[in-house]
Amino acid sequence: MKTVIVSHRSKTVQTLLKQARHKGLILEMPSGERFMLAPIPAGDWVGFDVGESEDFSEEANATARNKELARFLSSRNRKHKPGSGIPIKEVRRKLGLKKTS
Repeated sequence: MKTVIVSHRSKTVQTLLKQARHKGLILEMPSGERFMLAPIPAGDWVGFDVGESEDFSEEANATARNKELARFLSSRNRKHKPGSGIPIKEVRRKLGLKKTS
């Protein structure tokens, strides 16, 4: 994932960011493509570089070899008890998504 710095002069983007700040937004293009714009609380996001290959297999292998990512996932897993998150039904309801088979 890439971080893009948004200029204060980008009025439309600034307006969307203000709206997304409190609740998040789903942006939908005329083609039906959808994008999610949501705030990331400071300190909650950690990024890991796995390369920029166009080959999914290469990226999957690089991710599997990333020891820093493995340590992070292991430590995060120990912090949360099974069933303590948000049920998938609730996530779908909040996002207005239908169950897919």
